[in-house]
Amino acid sequence: MAEVTKIMLAGEGGQGVQSVAQILAEAADNEGREALYIPNFGVEQRGGVSIAFLQISDERIGAPKFDIGDIVVALSDRAIYRTKQYVGENTIFVYDTSIDIPKEDLPQNAAKILAIPALEIAKNELHPRVFNVIILGAVVAATKVVTAEDAKKAIEKKLGYKFEQNPKLRELNYKAIDKGMELV
Repeated sequence: MAEVTKIMLAGEGGQGVQSVAQILAEAADNEGREALYIPNFGVEQRGGVSIAFLQISDERIGAPKFDIGDIVVALSDRAIYRTKQYVGENTIFVYDTSIDIPKEDLPQNAAKILAIPALEIAKNELHPRVFNVIILGAVVAATKVVTAEDAKKAIEKKLGYKFEQNPKLRELNYKAIDKGMELV
């Protein structure tokens, strides 16, 4: 049976959850691997939680959704509550330290909980708009599901037109992915 990495990302609409999943899927595709990405928007236009289900494998992937993730990333307090059911004893649970949540409300059954200050670093050191790219770096480092180089190539493909207009954005995004990897 093929090794499949199951990744779930969840946050409020506008936090870049879907972009991170798309970039990871693109990076896996660049490596010649299978990637299956399913967005679950819910009703975030009305204030709901946006969820991305992503699976990456060397072989064909069966079903698009899964019960337990290998890594679950929650970028808001509501996302933490929405994703707890996808956390199992082997799951790495990642959340941003800016979320003010009692420790007992975090998934107690996770193999590892990583609290990372992505929003704080984005605001104070880089730019608030690269918050999700810091998260992307953390996922790459925590799972090793794709290489940092392929993740950067996928960012280039997705945002290259913006980089042409403003070359400093490329440097900013690359710094953000590196910073996210350092945090793990």
